Amino acid sequence: MKFTEFGFDEELMEGLEAMRFENATEVQEKAIPIIMDGADLIACAQTGTGKTAAYLLPVINDIIQYSYNGIDTVILVPTRELAIQIDQQMEGFGYYVPVSSTAIYGGSDSSEWSRQRTAIEQGADIVISTPGRLLQHILMGYVDFSHVSHLILDEADRMLDMGFYDDIMKVVELLPQEGRQTLMFSATMPDKIRELAKNILIDPKEINIAISKPAKGIRQTAYLTYDDQKLPLVKYILQDRKDQSVIIFSSKKQTVKDLARYLASYGFSVGAIHSDLEQRDREAVLLDFKNRNINVLVATDVIARGIDIEKIDLVINYDVPRYAEDYVHRVGRTARANNKGEAFTFINQHDMFNFGKIEQLIEKKIFKKFLPPFLGRGPRYTPDAKPVLNLNDKNRGDRRRSSDQNKRNAKRNKRPTTNK
Repeated sequence: MKFTEFGFDEELMEGLEAMRFENATEVQEKAIPIIMDGADLIACAQTGTGKTAAYLLPVINDIIQYSYNGIDTVILVPTRELAIQIDQQMEGFGYYVPVSSTAIYGGSDSSEWSRQRTAIEQGADIVISTPGRLLQHILMGYVDFSHVSHLILDEADRMLDMGFYDDIMKVVELLPQEGRQTLMFSATMPDKIRELAKNILIDPKEINIAISKPAKGIRQTAYLTYDDQKLPLVKYILQDRKDQSVIIFSSKKQTVKDLARYLASYGFSVGAIHSDLEQRDREAVLLDFKNRNINVLVATDVIARGIDIEKIDLVINYDVPRYAEDYVHRVGRTARANNKGEAFTFINQHDMFNFGKIEQLIEKKIFKKFLPPFLGRGPRYTPDAKPVLNLNDKNRGDRRRSSDQNKRNAKRNKRPTTNK
C-alpha cells in the first residue's frame, strides 16, 4: 500500500515525499486506517517495523484538520533516548505542517527543565515523555490536559518492566476520559499488557505484526566462553573491523565502563552509554556514533530498543540477555532496511539455559564457533541444564569440585551431634 492511498492532508504528503516515503510497511498499512477511523488500538509490533510512523502520521493528520491551541497528544515512552528520537522524527514529518512537538525527560539541568516547562505551557501539540518526568511537571500545576484527544503508549511492555505502571495510571487519570483515542504499541503481549489495555482502552482493535525472529540479513554466531576470555575475544574480533560500526551490549553498567576503558587502551575509537552518564553526555556519545566520529559503542540495553541508527555492521552481545525477546531487539540494531549485518553472542557457563530459550524463541540453532586457539577451550554447551549460581568463572571444562568445598564437607561431617 502506498502512502498516497491513505488520504493524508496535502501538506503532510509534501513532507513524506521529501523524505521519500512511498510504500507503507505492514504495521503502517494495518494501523493507519484504524487510527484514522478513531478506534482504540493495541498493536504488537517490534522496533524496526515502522510503528512510530504508523501512529504519528494519522495523529498529525488529525491535528492539521482539527487544530486548536493546547496539548492534543501525549506519547508515553520508557526512555529519554526514545523520546528524543520520536521528537526528531516529528521534525521530519511535520516540516511542512503547523504541528509542534516537544520531548520531556529527566536527567537534565535547570535550563532543560525550563525549556520543557515553556513548551508545555505554550501548548505543544504533541508531548513525548517518560512517565515519571511528566508527572513531575504535572505536580507543578501548569500542565493543561483538558484538550488531549490522543494517548499513545509506545513500548508498553518495557515501561511495565521498568516499573512505570503506577505512573502511567496516574497520567491516564488526569486525561479526558471521553473523546480520547488510546493507542498501545508493545513488542510482546504478556498478561500484564492485556490487563493494562483492559483498564485504559475501550473496545480496541488489535493487530499483531510481531515477528520474534531476527532479520534474515543477520548472520548470527555464538562463542562459548568463560568470563576471563571475553575481553581478549572482543579485541580479537574488532582488530580487523576498525572501519566498521559496532555496538556491544552488556546488561551491567560496570561492565560497559570496564569494556570501554579496555578497548580505548588498545586504540579503538569507542564511546559508552549507561545510566550513570548525564543526559547531555549520553546524547553527545550517541551523536558521535551516528556521525561516525567513533565506530564502537558499548552500551546497556537502554539503546536496544527504539534507537534507529543506520548501517550498523556488527552487534556483540557481551553477555546473554535475561529475556529472549531482548536478544531480538539487540541484534535488530543491525541489518535494518534490508541491509546485511552480523551478531556475535558470548555464552558463559551460567548463560546457556537462557540462550537455549533464545534459540527456542527464534526457532533456530545458532552456530557455535570455536574460540581462537590462543584463548584455549571454552565451556561445553548444555542449554537444558538449569543455570548454576556462584561458580568460579576460572574453572575449566569438567573439573571436579574444588578442594575448598571438599574441606568444608569434611569439616561439616566432623561436627558433634547434640543429644537432647
